[in-house]
Amino acid sequence: MATSPIQLAVHSRLLSYGSSESTNLVPASPGNRGKIICSLRKLELEGMNFSGIGRKNDQEVSRKTHRIKALSASGISLVPTAKRVPTYLFRTDISGQVKVFVEKTNGKYKVLVEVLPLELSDAHAELVMVWGLFRSDASCFMPLDQNRRGAHGKSSTVETPFVKGPSGKVTVELDFEASLAPFYFSFYMKSQLVSGMESSKIRSHMKTNFVVPVGLSSGHPDPLGLSFNPDGSLNFSLFSRSAKSVVLCLYDDIAVEKPSLEIDLDPYVNRSGDIWHAALDCSLPFKTYGYRCKAATSGKGELVLLDPYAKVIRSVIPHQGGSEIYPKYLGELCQEPGYDWSGNVRTSLPMEKLIIYRLNVTHFTKDKSSKLPDDLAGTFSGISENWHHFKDLGVNAVLLEPIFPFEEQKGPYFPWNFFSPGNMYGHSDDPLSAIKSMKDMVKKLHATGIEIFLEVVFSHTAEDAALMHVDNSSYCIRSGQALNIQNALNCNYPIVQQMILDCLRHWVIEFHIDGFVFVNASSLLRGFHGEILSRPPLVEAIAFDPILSNVKVIADNWNPLANDSKEDLFPHWRRWAEINMRFCDDIRDFLRGEGLLSNLATRLCGSGDIFSGGRGPAFSFNYIARNFGLTLVDLVSFSSSEVASELSWNCGEEGATSNNIVLERRLKQVRNFLFILFISLGVPVLNMGDECGQSSGGFLAYDARKSFNWDTLKTGFGVQTTQFISFLSSLRMRRSDLLQKRTFLKEENIQWHGSDQFPPKWDDLSSKFLAMTLKADVVDGQTSVSDNGGDLFVAFNSAGDSVSVILPPPPTDMVWHRLVDTALPFPGFFDEKGTPVEDGLLAYEMKSHSCLLFEAHGLAET
Repeated sequence: MATSPIQLAVHSRLLSYGSSESTNLVPASPGNRGKIICSLRKLELEGMNFSGIGRKNDQEVSRKTHRIKALSASGISLVPTAKRVPTYLFRTDISGQVKVFVEKTNGKYKVLVEVLPLELSDAHAELVMVWGLFRSDASCFMPLDQNRRGAHGKSSTVETPFVKGPSGKVTVELDFEASLAPFYFSFYMKSQLVSGMESSKIRSHMKTNFVVPVGLSSGHPDPLGLSFNPDGSLNFSLFSRSAKSVVLCLYDDIAVEKPSLEIDLDPYVNRSGDIWHAALDCSLPFKTYGYRCKAATSGKGELVLLDPYAKVIRSVIPHQGGSEIYPKYLGELCQEPGYDWSGNVRTSLPMEKLIIYRLNVTHFTKDKSSKLPDDLAGTFSGISENWHHFKDLGVNAVLLEPIFPFEEQKGPYFPWNFFSPGNMYGHSDDPLSAIKSMKDMVKKLHATGIEIFLEVVFSHTAEDAALMHVDNSSYCIRSGQALNIQNALNCNYPIVQQMILDCLRHWVIEFHIDGFVFVNASSLLRGFHGEILSRPPLVEAIAFDPILSNVKVIADNWNPLANDSKEDLFPHWRRWAEINMRFCDDIRDFLRGEGLLSNLATRLCGSGDIFSGGRGPAFSFNYIARNFGLTLVDLVSFSSSEVASELSWNCGEEGATSNNIVLERRLKQVRNFLFILFISLGVPVLNMGDECGQSSGGFLAYDARKSFNWDTLKTGFGVQTTQFISFLSSLRMRRSDLLQKRTFLKEENIQWHGSDQFPPKWDDLSSKFLAMTLKADVVDGQTSVSDNGGDLFVAFNSAGDSVSVILPPPPTDMVWHRLVDTALPFPGFFDEKGTPVEDGLLAYEMKSHSCLLFEAHGLAET
């Protein structure tokens, strides 16, 4: 980008000489008048000093003596005034004081420097200010006059004498065109006798030049990130304890590799504690921003880093052959677009009422079978267009896999940033479109009674994410490398804890999110050195945060770094629910014929071994298959040694088969899995694609999952499975008195049955049959029978042989109706109204690998 001449008007009011003089150091060409010019580059500024404008004539000042070396201003305190005029107070090296006032009026910046009279040690001495301007580097000054050169071709500084006014104040006042901003005004003073024989320099008490920002005020440290002040200025705030220096990088074109403007933040003006901050008061056409942080713990001082708090993010496409320091993401210099939430109603469903569907935003509608336009396929808008699928299944909550910008080679569980949805989920990769379409989706689903949950990952970031270089020693666990996690976040460190809380609040306030599932939740329990904390501050803070008080928080111990789950005792404060891994394992074990009946019974009743300590079954989020490992149909199709950890069973043959006996067995097993998932106390979680039998070919890797094929919903498997799920969802809602309980069943509400009318053999691995009667509440000695029905009788047979089931006597004046028999062909294997059992029938032949459900109905209804 070419550099245009800078227009600088300096007005020095020389009251002692009785005149006012205006000197244009650089004449502006007609083509540049009225334009905003800000394209100075560091290389163009290096080594440039200023032409001297003396009191009597031009004085050559040697580079060695007069080159301004201001690295930072010292001893500055910001003094607020009624007009909010920035005022900077300095101490000098001769125990005096200097005040500098900066004010913007009529499109110009006025800089007034005031020196106390005691600075003049001799009544006949004259005080002169030697000054210059710089932006990114105190050793690289902005060229003010390219034509005026001293002898030997050396540039000179600008000298302006101080003026003593009627009030006795000694001042210099300078005016600068607003188009110059932002810049730093750097100066020192010379006390010189009139005779010119003696001269002494006056600098700050730290022996540095006085430095004052112009058009770049100190700003404020709170809130972190980019914010917009009432006066229209932009406030930048970044935490970095280890940074030796921070440079604010501004871009006016996202296609360029280097910033258009770099501004060194002065640690004496632009730093409060460990937070670097600045307010940019200009109307220059910058579009994006980032930071360079030179830290003691990182060798990435030249890398332009994304603001960790950036809420509107622009992905940058580098040129071919671009350098390694080219940024991948930059924050946009704009506010999040306003959104009309009028009419939006949060359903605020009780936890026990939830039925959840987990999906990947891209994979849900990316396939051409969705029949959506290319700009909608794989986006939030695609979900909005296909909301009817959720209603068809009967689910009332959607769980989105991580939607943060992520490392594409590793997937969405390796995020770059936590405050913005990925641009890929909007139209044409536009960040503002992604934000708006997500809010449209939330509002649309809320209108249909569906809640929105987000999976979030705070255990680690992408390998080269900004947090690793902004302040590695604070954001990362020190023992992370010992744990083979180089990018592990130190979640319980105060500044990281604050970031995570700010992130969650942002999604609740700005996007109306209803709940969060915390992936790799066991990492939230770790301290600064990787140790397990008995009372982790972050987990407790989330539990009691007032903004998060009405959202659901769920811990998921699956670790995407190791692709496994580690079970930990999770502190909950009666707020945290958990993804129940034991439910998955025990149900898989039972249906492949290897589990204990006691384990099955515990899961059916809400996993009291996990959730009895002050919570209840509503805090158990149950699943059979999920977005890693084997899909539901693969669980009944593969059982080789490579997938032994999945506790799967191929039902007789490995992989695809045309054997009808094996296929029939697999179909029954799929029905059994779904039936147990919905009949158990707790929150059922379905996984995208399982309703239509999508397979990953037996591969466990996350990237083996395919996009949702909408055409498979029309196949025989898809039709009967989706209808069965819809039936089970309706059953749970209708029989919420027994199947959707916040508390555990009472002892009098449940009766267990074994085979041959004997009690169950709880600890016998060879026993593969279990039945239970769930009894409706009894009031005044009478069974409470409503339109929803009476008692439920449920039976499970994982054996390879049929079992003769002895039905218990139904309540008085009632008869059993068969609602489910997973061994029957479609459509008879489930019936919402039920088929009444023949009068006097006490035994029912239960086929191998099947489940039964009977419901007691009144005689009149029958």
